[in-house]
Amino acid sequence: MDMLMDREVIRNEALLLLTHLTREAEEIQKIVVFEGAFEKIFSIIKEEGGSDGDVVVQDCLELLKNLLRNSSSNQILLRETMGFEPIISVLKLRGITYKFTQQKTVNLLCALETINMLIMGGAVTDPGKDSNKLANRTVLVQKKLLDHLLMLGVESQWSPVAVRCMTFKCIGDLVDGHPKNRDILASKVLGEDRQAEPALNSILRIILQTSSIQEFVAADYVFKSFCEKNREGQAMLASTLIPQPHPTTRDPLEDDVNMSFGSMLLRGICSGETDGDLETCCRAASILSHVLKDNIQCKEKALKIVLESHVPSMGTPEPLFQRIVRYLAVASSMKSKDNSKSYIQQIILKLLVTWTVDCPAAVQCFLDSRNHLTYLLDLVANPSATVCIRGLASILLGECVIYNKSNENGKDAFAVVDAVSQKMGLTTYFSKFEEMQSSFIFSSSSERPREDHHKPLTRTATPSEAEIEDVDVAGAMDKGSEDHPMLTSLFDPSFTGLVKSLEGSIRERIVDVYSRPKSEVAVVPADLEQRSGENEKDYINRLKAFIAKQCSEIQNLLARNAALAEDVASSGRSEQSQGSEQRASTVMDKVQMDSIKRELQETSQRLETIKTEKAMIESEASEYKSIAAKLESDLKGLSDAYNSLEQANYRLEKEVRSLKGGEGPMEIPDVEAIKEEVRKEAQKESEDELNDLLVCLGQEESKVEKLTAKLVELGVDVDKLLEDIGDVSEAQGESEEDDDDDQ
Repeated sequence: MDMLMDREVIRNEALLLLTHLTREAEEIQKIVVFEGAFEKIFSIIKEEGGSDGDVVVQDCLELLKNLLRNSSSNQILLRETMGFEPIISVLKLRGITYKFTQQKTVNLLCALETINMLIMGGAVTDPGKDSNKLANRTVLVQKKLLDHLLMLGVESQWSPVAVRCMTFKCIGDLVDGHPKNRDILASKVLGEDRQAEPALNSILRIILQTSSIQEFVAADYVFKSFCEKNREGQAMLASTLIPQPHPTTRDPLEDDVNMSFGSMLLRGICSGETDGDLETCCRAASILSHVLKDNIQCKEKALKIVLESHVPSMGTPEPLFQRIVRYLAVASSMKSKDNSKSYIQQIILKLLVTWTVDCPAAVQCFLDSRNHLTYLLDLVANPSATVCIRGLASILLGECVIYNKSNENGKDAFAVVDAVSQKMGLTTYFSKFEEMQSSFIFSSSSERPREDHHKPLTRTATPSEAEIEDVDVAGAMDKGSEDHPMLTSLFDPSFTGLVKSLEGSIRERIVDVYSRPKSEVAVVPADLEQRSGENEKDYINRLKAFIAKQCSEIQNLLARNAALAEDVASSGRSEQSQGSEQRASTVMDKVQMDSIKRELQETSQRLETIKTEKAMIESEASEYKSIAAKLESDLKGLSDAYNSLEQANYRLEKEVRSLKGGEGPMEIPDVEAIKEEVRKEAQKESEDELNDLLVCLGQEESKVEKLTAKLVELGVDVDKLLEDIGDVSEAQGESEEDDDDDQ
C-alpha cells in the first residue's frame, strides 16, 4: 500500500500485486481498504487522465472491482466517505469525444462494470443487499449518473457497440424496481431546441435502427426494466399509441423527430410493409410486449388500434392484433430465405402470447378470422419449424381455449379443442410443450445468472478491438440449438416461467373440454317435473326422450375416450418420445376415466330422480282413486237414505188417507170462542191487579206529602234532595243491570 505512492514503475507493479492478492482474499481486502485504498486508487486514475489514460487506469479499476465485488460493507464505506463522484467522473468524455481507442474502450467498460457492481448491491447471500442496493441506486442517480450514461450510450454516436451495450445494461439495472428512478428516466430529454426528444424515444429509435443485434438486446432490457410492474409507466407509453399517416420519405423513422413514442413504435411495426424486411417489425413487437405485459387496460387499448393499409386503395384497415398475426405468417415464408433472422417468428409469438394472457378480447380478435386458427394449427404441426416456434404456437393455441369466453359456434373453446384433436391429436399436441421445455433456450433460462452477460475484463482477458466493436453470434448456432442464441437474452426467466405456468393450465383445461363436449341437453330441474295440463302418458314419454338424449351424450363421450385411448396407444409405440407421451397418456387416461365415471354417476342420479318422481306420481294417483271411491260410496249411501225417506213418507201419507176415509168427518173445534174466553179471563185478572196498585200508590203519596211538609219545616231543600236521590237511584240501577249482564 505504501508503494502505491512510490515511483511510477514500482507503483504499477504494486497495483498488479494488490490486484492478485485481493481477488479472493476477503481479509486482505479489508486491510487494503483500511489502509486508504479508495483514495489512492482514485488519485492515480485522476493523475493518469481518467478514461483517456493507459493500462494503469485499467489496473486501478480492476483493483477497485475486487474490493467492491460481493462486499456490501466496502460499498457502504465508499458511499459514505468519498462518495460515488470519483467513479462517475471516469465516464466523462474529454477531448476529442469521437475518438475511442482500444484502451479507452476497455477503461470505460471497466468503469461501467464497477458501477454495475454498485447498482447490484453486493453478494446475493448478504442479508443487507436489498437495502444497500436501493441506497446505491438512489445516490448514483442523485449524482447525475443517468446523464452520463445517456450521453455515453445514446447521444454519443461514436461510442463502440460494447460500451453502448454495457451502458444500456446499467440504465436498465438503475431503474429496475426503483419507481423514483423510473420517473426520472421518463422525464429525461436529450438534445436541444427543435432536436430535443424524450430519452425513451431516443432509445426506441436506436432499437429500430441499429444494425447490431447485441445493441438491440441491451436497449430492449431498458424497456423491460422500465415496464416491469410499472402500470403507470406502461399506461403513459400506451397512451401515445396513435397511428400516423404513412411516411413519404425513404427512411420512415427519421422523417419526424417530434414523433411520439407510440407512433414511432407503430410505424416500426408496419415498416415491413414497405421493404419486406420484418427485422424492424419484430424489434418493435418486443418493445410492445413489455408495454402490454400484465396490464389489461393497455392490452384492451391496443386492441382498439386500427391500421390503414400501406396503399389505402388496395387494402382495408385491419386491427393491430390481426396485422401482427399476418406478419407472423409472412415471417414463416421468409425464414427459408434468410436463416440468420430465425428469431423473428419467436419474438412475434412472444408478443402474441403475452398479449392474450388474461385477455379474452384478444382471443376473440384472433378467432374472428378462421384463417388464423388454421395457420396456427399448421405452424404447430410444421416439422420444419424450430422446437421453440412449435412450442410457443402451441401455447398461443392453448390460450385460445383457457381465455375463450365466446359462446359462438366455431369460435368457442370446444371448436378450438376439436380442431386440435382432428389436426394432430391431443397427445402429439401436448408433446410440443415438453419438447420446448427441454430446448436450449428454455432449459438455460433458469440456469443462467442475470449479471452474466459477458466475461469480466482483466488485463489477461482484454479483447481485441474487433471483438469489442461487436460480438458475432452466428457461430453460436453450433451449440446444438436450432434457435437463435440471442433469444436466451430476450426469453428471460419471467417469460419462461409464464410459459410453464400456462402449460399446466392449458393441459387441464383442454382435457376437461375434450372430455365434456358442448352439452346438447340442458339439465334443468324444472324440466323433470310434470307440466301443467300434461297427462301422465305424455310426461313419461318426455322423460324417456330426455334419458335417450343423455344416453346419446354418454355414447359420444365413450367414443371420444376410445379415440383418445387409441391415439395414446399409437403414440406410445414411438420409441423417440415414449417416456414423455406415456406420462401424458397416463394423466389423460386418468382424467378421462374420472370424467366418464362422473358422467355415468350423474346420469344414474338423474334416472333415480326420475324413478322417485314417477313413484310419487303413482302414489298420488292411487290416493286420488281411493278418495273418489269413498266419495262415490258416500253418495250412494245418501241416495239410498233419500229413497228410504221417500218410501216412508209415501207410506205415512197412505196411512193418513186411509184413516180419513174410515172414520168419517171429524169435528173441528171453535177456535174464536176459545180465544174470546181466554181474553176475558186475562182482562179480569189485570183489572184486579191495577186496583191494588192504585190503592198502594195513594197511600204512598200521602206519606210523601207528610214527609215533605216536615222537611220544609226543618229548612231542607226538598227539590235538591229529590234530585240527589234520583241520581243515586239511577247509578244503582245501572250497576244492577251490569251485574245481570255478567251473570
